[in-house]
Amino acid sequence: MKTRILMVCLGNICRSPLAEGILKSKVDAEKVFVDSAGTSNYHVDDCPDPRSVDIARENNLEIRTQRGRQFSPEDFDNFDRIYVMDMSNYHDVLSLARNEQDREKVSLILNEVFPGENVEVPDPYHGGANGFKKVYNMLDEACTIIAEKHQ
Repeated sequence: MKTRILMVCLGNICRSPLAEGILKSKVDAEKVFVDSAGTSNYHVDDCPDPRSVDIARENNLEIRTQRGRQFSPEDFDNFDRIYVMDMSNYHDVLSLARNEQDREKVSLILNEVFPGENVEVPDPYHGGANGFKKVYNMLDEACTIIAEKHQ
């Protein structure tokens, strides 16, 4: 059975599209399905932020075909693991959880790197290109660990 993983940030145009693209590059698509969503509806159907596209391209990843979508309670049924980027995303997703089983699927992505420390992936949207590079590196490290767990 295929493992299904969802990456979640606020708008689904910066961090979660990068996380989706990075993890897809590290797993066997026959074994792991990866998608992304945002907790807000600000960017539904939008392409990823050009700065995310650029940093992905610099690392030989293509994420331009992704489109923003909003997280929904049905995602708890459709995904085995839900990785969020920060505590705001965490609380927003948990507010839609229907039961303990839903809540157990949700965790901060950087807890893969720093277990139990609740380190957040900063939102690079209002910053420059260096913020996107920093975010890429953080997500790459976390996605390597996630991929190893699902080989």
